[in-house]
Amino acid sequence: MTMNDTLHMLLVFTGGLLLGTVFFGGLWLTVRKTFAAKQPALWIAGSFFLRTGIALAGFYYIGHSDWQRLMICLIGFIAARLIIIRLTRPNGKPGLILEKEASHEA
Repeated sequence: MTMNDTLHMLLVFTGGLLLGTVFFGGLWLTVRKTFAAKQPALWIAGSFFLRTGIALAGFYYIGHSDWQRLMICLIGFIAARLIIIRLTRPNGKPGLILEKEASHEA
């Protein structure tokens, strides 16, 4: 891999981060707005189609029919999801932790 290839793949990863931030950040905003909305179904449906359209168009543009670029973009997209989850979690809450089931032994 040359320096140009490395820089190019870094830009593809950054594009995936940007797409993921728009998608998952938009989802977070939609959920917050839905509680106060007069027509929550319209907010949810509109947000879904807008976010999905942006993500698909972004993957299509960034991917250029190259599976390696698509995979690196997807890794950036998933990384953005993890970052958004961490940033939007309520203060003091560690996230979803499943407690061990009680033992049913006698």
